[in-house]
Amino acid sequence: MFRKKDIFFKTLEDMADLILETTERFLAAVNSDIPDPSAFSKEMKDYEHRGDQFAHLIITELNKTFITPIEREDILDLTKLLDDVLDGIEAVASRFDMYHVKKPDGNIRKFADCLNRSAVEIKSAIYLLGQKKLLAIQTHCVKLNELENEGDDLLRESVKTLFLNVKDPIELIKLKEIYERLEQTTDSCEDVANTLQSIIMRNS
Repeated sequence: MFRKKDIFFKTLEDMADLILETTERFLAAVNSDIPDPSAFSKEMKDYEHRGDQFAHLIITELNKTFITPIEREDILDLTKLLDDVLDGIEAVASRFDMYHVKKPDGNIRKFADCLNRSAVEIKSAIYLLGQKKLLAIQTHCVKLNELENEGDDLLRESVKTLFLNVKDPIELIKLKEIYERLEQTTDSCEDVANTLQSIIMRNS
């Protein structure tokens, strides 16, 4: 059994593992056709629900624990931001269902790859946090910032290409919203990095 003071790091690690598992599944799905967007949306909702359960566990433990391994506000912030990443992916998958997207395009695949690489960095950083290797986290935070910039560039190029090539206004609206939600999820990954950098500054 983990001691009370360790349950927070362990559960944050569980959330980071789940984010990577989710992005891997999302990437695999968009790299091929999605014959049943409704089923895929439900699958992503299940991942998001698991994240909510981890978040609830952390909040419950915070309410029972007097001494925490890092500031309780930092634990709460990290929990919320990790949950935001899962929420973002689930929101995109729900649009696939609502808009009947069965053939994700190349831009969606590029965003999915960016998110998957971001998830790898998040997992590495969260595990280092649990090991109290704070300074080593910085490398992963820098990489997450770079990946968010990549997401910004990808959004600009995606929307530019969209307006050049797609004449159907309904199709254009659908894809633009999906691109924007994907980019917002890369922002959520960077928010994790920014919070980790604040933790490093306060505890080094």
